[in-house]
Amino acid sequence: MNASIPTIAPGAVAAYIGIDWADEKHAVALRSATEPAKIQNQLIDQRPEALMEWIGQLQQRFGSQGKILVCLEQSRGALIYHLMGYELFELYPVNPLQLTRYRETFSPGGAKDDRPDSELLCELLYCHGDRLKAWKPDTELNRKLAFLNEGRREAVDQATGLSNAIKSQLKVYFPLALELLNDDTSTALAADLLLKWPTLEAVQKQNSHSLRKFFYAHNCRGESKMLQRLERVQQAKPLTQDRAVIESAILRVQMLARQLKALLPDIARYEQNIAELFAAHPNRFLFENLPGAGSALAPRLCSALGSDPDRWESAQEISTLDGIAPVRRASGKKTGKRASIHFRQACPKFLRQSFHEFAACSIRYCTWAKALYDSQRARGKGHHAAVRAVAFKWVRILFACWKNRVPYDPQRYVQALQQRGSPFANAC
Repeated sequence: MNASIPTIAPGAVAAYIGIDWADEKHAVALRSATEPAKIQNQLIDQRPEALMEWIGQLQQRFGSQGKILVCLEQSRGALIYHLMGYELFELYPVNPLQLTRYRETFSPGGAKDDRPDSELLCELLYCHGDRLKAWKPDTELNRKLAFLNEGRREAVDQATGLSNAIKSQLKVYFPLALELLNDDTSTALAADLLLKWPTLEAVQKQNSHSLRKFFYAHNCRGESKMLQRLERVQQAKPLTQDRAVIESAILRVQMLARQLKALLPDIARYEQNIAELFAAHPNRFLFENLPGAGSALAPRLCSALGSDPDRWESAQEISTLDGIAPVRRASGKKTGKRASIHFRQACPKFLRQSFHEFAACSIRYCTWAKALYDSQRARGKGHHAAVRAVAFKWVRILFACWKNRVPYDPQRYVQALQQRGSPFANAC
């Protein structure tokens, strides 16, 4: 097989390793720099003791000869976090889809098992290492902020799922509850109401004093809204009197409400920890005043760009990695403007989500972002495609601010648009 020659300087590398991660055992393929044609295969238990024993053997064998380059799938975070603690290794994580495409080059029938994948990862690193980028761990502060951001988002998604399930059940047998809660079933107020009075009958048995006391305890003190609630409770009629429907729905609603109530304090703790870390982050000033970012998205953008000034070489590199930049496919007669444009599937989903959500929020607070979004919609683009166009523009702005360590200045950016004759400058 013809392959490109590694461009790494002689003597700088002791060995090349490909690791195919699994829950119980890791398949390892190793090429020594002195005998690159010979591949050594090994299975290692997932247990930390087994990993540390294997690492000790590598240190004894190659410790004085140079770095050991390791290629593995980037989604296998647990293994990366273990290996990153050793200066012996230089890590090259690849996208799982990248490995799949490389495998299909040699196995078009789709065959797959652990040993060939580890060998392919090793081969990919040895033959095409000049096209791979070494992974450098960010600062502890930034990594902790990134983990907390992802954890909070996962918890919020769980709460949203519980809230939607509660709402769906209430529509079946107790729609008045949605009116009393202003159609918001994601709060502690909603959970407490449904745990205390899960049916229309239970609410209507309460006098006005008890209802007032309950809503006052949850900081719902508007008198006009209170009177509306009390009146609706008195006038409401049951949607159904089928006990089979009602009793089964009560059980499910209260189960969901208990889960939601238990989850909300954890979300609050996440948010508190994120706020404290973000307040101490040296790059906070670059993100805290972005239009529409707020307390949730500003820390996510901060952790997304990281603390290492050499991490990104261009805004295009960020847009490509996070999936905001589209994929252009040109072949045959389909070149230039006729090349097909596709949504980028292979990317870190949370990273793309962070830029996408920020761009969507910025549309409400930033005039040029709103103008760009409207122009994309006028051209027939769907909502998400138009938001990605805004996100693509924001990535370029954020990269420049991050690289130059200068906060975003809306007036300065509008002036730049005017100097370039951009049609979006007129909307500002």
